Amino acid sequence: MKLWQTKSWLTWLLSPLSFLFLLVTKIRHWLYQKNILKSYRAPVPVLIVGNLSVGGNGKTPVVIWLVEQLQKKGIKVGVISRGYGGKNKQYPQLVTQTSSAEIMGDEPVLIVQRTNVPLAISPNRQQSIELLLNQFELDLIISDDGLQHYALQRDIEWVVVDGIRRFGNNFLLPAGGLRELPSRLKSVDAIICNGGIPKVDEHLMKLEPSFAVNLLTNERKAIQEFTQSCVAIAGIGHPARFFTMLETLKISLIKTQAFADHQAFNITQLKDLADTQTPLLMTEKDAVKCRDFAQHNWWYIPVSAKFSEESTACLLNSIQRKLKNS
Repeated sequence: MKLWQTKSWLTWLLSPLSFLFLLVTKIRHWLYQKNILKSYRAPVPVLIVGNLSVGGNGKTPVVIWLVEQLQKKGIKVGVISRGYGGKNKQYPQLVTQTSSAEIMGDEPVLIVQRTNVPLAISPNRQQSIELLLNQFELDLIISDDGLQHYALQRDIEWVVVDGIRRFGNNFLLPAGGLRELPSRLKSVDAIICNGGIPKVDEHLMKLEPSFAVNLLTNERKAIQEFTQSCVAIAGIGHPARFFTMLETLKISLIKTQAFADHQAFNITQLKDLADTQTPLLMTEKDAVKCRDFAQHNWWYIPVSAKFSEESTACLLNSIQRKLKNS
């Protein structure tokens, strides 16, 4: 939200509510620290990939990258997710390659389709972990989001920060977009900076596209081959990032359409955005919700997280040390 990026009269009007949010958050965290509120300790190490601000920071590419890196090293990993945006009412549930994004949530389905990792969804993280461990032998659980879910004890915390927007106006909800104050970063194990210029001790992540994939045929096409004008849509936390990426790749956009994060799509919403001769480009997260009614001119552009060799070694070595000592 633009409101959360700047300070205005409305920011100050909402600031008492932000202070109340901070107070409730601090009390709740203290209650868990003192074991007044009970928390769950999993029998295997848990790594949280979370953020301080609401949506659009790039957690999902980090989770995919991490799963792929750990799988290469022979580490048996599972993922838990709240399944936000899905219509599922029965929890916990395992997500498979053929699961519906409308039912299970777009991000869990995307993660499974990219990595084939065991993944369970539930608002109750303990339920998800118990389901996974009941069916799979795992060395590590990755929680996609849940930094503020203190009912789940964790061994490692990673925070993903938008390197361009950072923390907006630095106010907590609802005057700003923060769930916790930036000082929370002092207690986490790793800070991942998505784009922009990283600060000291932050690991720079770049999201790199490599090709486009046709939703109907799965044909792969070099991005440079899109020489005609295109239409682009994005139903993610920060749609402008996708549109800017396309423009950086020299793709001519005659129209862009931003949708809400986790937006549910149907053919009526999208079919008139581009005529049959004009490519309609979207994110991979959007694509998992559009396959059932995809048209021949619809393409998605997957992105992959890239880290320096130094950051990769630092991030993975800390996990391996934790697993060795657990």
